[in-house]
Amino acid sequence: MTGRPTRSRAATEEKSGSRRDRERPPAPEPLPHPVVDNHCHLDIADGDDWFSTDDALAAAAAVGVTRIVQIGCDLPGARWAVEAAASYDALVAGVALHPNEAPRQAEAGTLDEAMAEIEALAGAHDKVRAVGETGLDHFRTGEEGRAAQVESFRRHIDLAKRLDKTLVIHDRDAHDEVLAVLDEEGAPARWVMHCFSGDPDFARRCLDRGGHLSFAGTVTFKNAQSLRDALAITPQDRVLVETDAPFLTPMPYRGRPNASYLVPHTMRLMAEVRGEDLTELCAAVDANTEAAFGGPW
Repeated sequence: MTGRPTRSRAATEEKSGSRRDRERPPAPEPLPHPVVDNHCHLDIADGDDWFSTDDALAAAAAVGVTRIVQIGCDLPGARWAVEAAASYDALVAGVALHPNEAPRQAEAGTLDEAMAEIEALAGAHDKVRAVGETGLDHFRTGEEGRAAQVESFRRHIDLAKRLDKTLVIHDRDAHDEVLAVLDEEGAPARWVMHCFSGDPDFARRCLDRGGHLSFAGTVTFKNAQSLRDALAITPQDRVLVETDAPFLTPMPYRGRPNASYLVPHTMRLMAEVRGEDLTELCAAVDANTEAAFGGPW
């Protein structure tokens, strides 16, 4: 594939006004067993310091992150994800309207058309494994947009079930509401709580409903003890790892550009928190990701 990503980080940044160190962090020590970054946005460039897809995949593979789930969050991103997954053996794709994109489509009167294209893209290639990220976001969307979010979430759940795709859920400040909609609609056979952000109680509620919990660089942050507590009680066969790159860079490089090659920082912290052997946990995460996303690729 050629060309620049579809969006810049500046256009999607959730926090603005702070000065960031733009230098890309050095590569960490490679992992002892391969893992999958199950949530990445290769189509979002972090300023001028942009990894081409080839460079990003090579840097990740060099440290043991051998496969990536590329997530598209709007129509341009979803189209890009499908093309990328078809072009690279290491990639599979997820396609959806992000919870903060759904109200924009609804306001423009184009939600039906957008969902029709998402459905077409979801069925366009066997390497499109997921419908997501979808869900609810009460941080960035106010009351006026939440009905559209709920409608969009319900339609994505239905799509995942009809097409037998994995549902990838975005949940920000909406734990109870997300589970309420999931219960009302009925969860698909495979679903992932992307960038898990709850406490042990919420983790148990998700696990009881059959979900996989995906931990991002946030679990390494100093103020994230509740996430570490949730990670500690999650069964080994339900744990996943992700970057959400270019966002959520793990410590000790929080705030700098993120990419899949930084997963080893998160994995090592996860093994420490869980008191598990790193090789064993990596092997489990690798197998879990295949199970969560419909088998090997």
